[in-house]
Amino acid sequence: MVYRIIATASAVPDKIVTNDDLAEILETSNDWIESRTGIIERHMAVDENTSDLCYRVAEKLLAQANVAPEQIKAIIVATMTPDYYTPATAAIVQGKLGATHAFAFDISAACSGFTYALSVARGYIQFSTDYVLVIGGEVTSKVLDWSDRSSAVLFGDGAAGVLLQGTPAEADGWYGEQLLTIGSQSEQLTSGYTPVTQANFGQVGQTHIQSSFFQMSGQAIYQFSTRQVPQAIETAVLAAGLSLDQVDHFLVHQANARLITRMASKLNQPLIKFPMNLQHYGNTSAASIPLLLAEQVATGQIKRGDLCVLCGFGGGLTIGIQIIQY
Repeated sequence: MVYRIIATASAVPDKIVTNDDLAEILETSNDWIESRTGIIERHMAVDENTSDLCYRVAEKLLAQANVAPEQIKAIIVATMTPDYYTPATAAIVQGKLGATHAFAFDISAACSGFTYALSVARGYIQFSTDYVLVIGGEVTSKVLDWSDRSSAVLFGDGAAGVLLQGTPAEADGWYGEQLLTIGSQSEQLTSGYTPVTQANFGQVGQTHIQSSFFQMSGQAIYQFSTRQVPQAIETAVLAAGLSLDQVDHFLVHQANARLITRMASKLNQPLIKFPMNLQHYGNTSAASIPLLLAEQVATGQIKRGDLCVLCGFGGGLTIGIQIIQY
């Protein structure tokens, strides 16, 4: 028994922040941001947290597929910006949905989170009656240093996901995967460091949690993304018994337009196979791939039977690749 995607959906905050808006608080400009990243605007949460956006996605997925909350077996949320350390964001979504028969947990793999979550979800698909929600959701605006131009202009908030259902092996639409972690470079992208300090001891009723803002070594991440990621994609596709030319769509993490263009060149594939929507959403971390997938499906760009490579890459450092037939 394998799975198929029976619904895709997304949810983003109503508030849109343009590059010109950022130029009012940072030493930057629309031309500077757009020319270096391809980003024009992004959505920013005002009063919605990560679980709120993920819940909206879950509601849409169930409505599309006409599936009741009680039918859901598992809920997996990929996020690096959860509401709490605990409970899991997925548990909050489960409670709001009333998915009383579902177990729920989060995965933290930054921008690779959604592809890692898809890999985990496969293990819970045993029967045609098994339904699993996989959602990537982020409110990155709450972990950004708004005085740091190098990172503040890159990110946006949002959530998106898929509803999976078991399907007979003869209808298998899964071709392969590649999951990589390069922990020796973990310091290149960090967020939310919480140190241990003796000041915590004996301080009844006081909170001493300290947390750092998002930090990234831009040049190191660019080199990683343009060298190791394309190599991983090619390795995964060949290992699946396919050629790069057979792939209809490369849905890669929406980090930077220049980076994606470079990736297409490295793989010797036409840029049209690498759809982008980062110009309107920015980098939404774990939400970026499902957000792009939902948009491409909704507009008819991705059709049933299309061969897709989903590739996330980011903090960890991690690379997550899933090769599927939609």
